[in-house]
Amino acid sequence: MPRLSDSMEEGTILSWLKQVGEEVAVGEELVEIETDKANIAYESDVAGTLTEILAGEGETLPIGSPIAVVGDGSVAAASTPAAEPEAAQADEEPEPAPPEPSAPAPEPEPAATPQASAEPGERVKASPVARRLARESGVDLATLQGSGPGGRIVKKDVKQAAKQEVPPAAPQAAGLPPSNQQLEGGRPAAPTEAAGATETAKGETRTLELSKLQEVIARRMAESKATAPHFYLEATIDMSAAVEGRARLKAATPEGQVVPSFNDMVVKACALALREFPKANGAYRDGHFELYSRVNVGVAVAAQDALVVPTVFDADTKGLAQIAQDARAVASKVRDGSITPPELSGGTFTVSNLGMFGIRNFGAVINPPQAAILAVGAIEERPVVREGAIATAQLMDVTLACDHRILYGAEAAEFLARVRALLEEPLALAL
Repeated sequence: MPRLSDSMEEGTILSWLKQVGEEVAVGEELVEIETDKANIAYESDVAGTLTEILAGEGETLPIGSPIAVVGDGSVAAASTPAAEPEAAQADEEPEPAPPEPSAPAPEPEPAATPQASAEPGERVKASPVARRLARESGVDLATLQGSGPGGRIVKKDVKQAAKQEVPPAAPQAAGLPPSNQQLEGGRPAAPTEAAGATETAKGETRTLELSKLQEVIARRMAESKATAPHFYLEATIDMSAAVEGRARLKAATPEGQVVPSFNDMVVKACALALREFPKANGAYRDGHFELYSRVNVGVAVAAQDALVVPTVFDADTKGLAQIAQDARAVASKVRDGSITPPELSGGTFTVSNLGMFGIRNFGAVINPPQAAILAVGAIEERPVVREGAIATAQLMDVTLACDHRILYGAEAAEFLARVRALLEEPLALAL
């Protein structure tokens, strides 16, 4: 079982992309594994023949446990109980599937033969997420035309087909509300409900089982609050110049191109400030400081029943337009399940924005082992006093949560002051 993320302790086999007796090349996708952060198609680091499968689909094993044997082809393929699911599900014929692109999938070429259709013995081109969703919903992939690159079937193709095929009077699973039956990536969109509701003074009580991702989030957030001594600094930033500048930028941007958001400006400002304050771009680990040479800003994204933090790499060296494109790309990958481990574990600082929900201010929990996280609230027009007269300004409240083991009050305050200065004079973000 390979380690596919920094926080991964165990993995679950979702599907084998090769069968016993098949040749495997270095870099070829061998097995799809569910980690604590995403579903990842693992690429083999050795070449040879897959001679034995030691862990069947659905099995969960700790890091380092043997899951398969890839030999040189001279060893006869072994028949093991763990390999039986392969034979039972041979009609599914899973295939290697590269990550889906972050940009909108191109439309299929006119008059093209549906790429998903396969000749006898040829595998249907579909993403692992789409394949699992089709299996759960009973959709025949061979009948679909994919909208992904090269006609590859993606999740939305299967979901659309499933809606058309499900009869209106389909029976509801016993004891589960309709919302818990809808699938996301082949898994329940909501936590699994345990059998048997109980009646108490609080009414009927239902027990919901957490997904693996929710279990990890719960554990890591508890560890963060228990082990990292948080302290919080609050500031109000005058975004009037940024609001005016973005309006001009939006008017000058050609239709169809990405216009940087205010959150993209915050990411850029934080990245420039992190370059000036290395400890804010570091971590406390086992009695020493780790200071990182790259400035990678994580952007909190609301995924299905969970919060995921993908990374905008080298944000200090990128312009606003590139940051805007990268942020939307990784957010799209989170939502379609194609995010990769480096994109989830490479962050050195995090920005969490709830302003779009009308939240003025809040305190976020540090994403361990990072030194700090910036919580960003809504931009609101509020009264201010300038030179003795009442006026209005576009104000935004932010809260910086810091790990006191590596960041101290004065330097954290200087860092936050630098972020505020950059946002209040947004032309500096282009330097």
